[in-house]
Formats: sequence, C-alpha cells, structure tokens
Amino acid sequence: MLCYCWKSRNVYSLLLKTFLGTKSKVLDVDNPDLEKYPLFVKAKRYQCFLEAGDVLFIPALWFHNVISEEFGVALNVFWKHLPAESYDKSDTYGNKDPTAASRAIQILDRALKTLEELPEEYRDFYARRMVLRIQEKAYRNDYG
Repeated sequence: MLCYCWKSRNVYSLLLKTFLGTKSKVLDVDNPDLEKYPLFVKAKRYQCFLEAGDVLFIPALWFHNVISEEFGVALNVFWKHLPAESYDKSDTYGNKDPTAASRAIQILDRALKTLEELPEEYRDFYARRMVLRIQEKAYRNDYG
C-alpha cells in the first residue's frame, strides 16, 4: 500500500509476467531496455495521479514506478499475508522473498551453475527442458 501524504505525484503500476516474484528493477518505464526486458512490451500499464491524503493499494509482487512532480512524502506499508512460518524470522515487514522461494532460487542457481559444465548446445537443450518443466509444474494457468 502506498500512502501519499504531501503534494501530488504520478504512479505507474505494471503487471509484468517477467517481474512477478522478483525484486524491483530500476528502469525507465517510458523508454525500457527491450533487449534486457523483451516482455516489457506486453505489460499492461495503469496510471493514476495521487493528491495529498490519497492511498493506493499496489498488489504484492507488482512492479511499480513513482514520479514525484515536486517534493513529497510517501509511506509504504507492508504486511505479511502468508503463514508466519513462510517468512524468515528476521523479516519484520514481509518484504523479503518467502523462505521456500529463496531456497528454490538458490537451488536453481546451483543447477544453472552445474549446466555450465556442459558444452553450449547441451547446456541450451537442458536449460530449455528445465524451463518447460518449471512451466508445467509451477505456472498458474489463469494469467492469459
């Protein structure tokens, strides 16, 4: 939740399949690096203008960008919505990845490092196989 307390600002929220579940990326939303983020063109853009006292709910894992038109103060509010055991005990606000997700990313990084031992064409083949398996086993089907 973004609570805007002073002056006015534009807020851009983008639902990006490529950014779901990742930390915020610093990029120019009006002139993105499409080589680095090729799926950015598929993002649906929502834009609003906040006045002093306005509150905007930004769903968990949504990439967003804020442009302040003049000095202002904003307050982000995080809350934990998963069971307590899903979070690192040191994560007071629930803004770190859940512990199971962190472990899975570490395992994936090790798997990718292991693939580096293979010749390029084999590495490519098995990496694509891994991606397909992840899509089959872990992706939701309702993102269109």
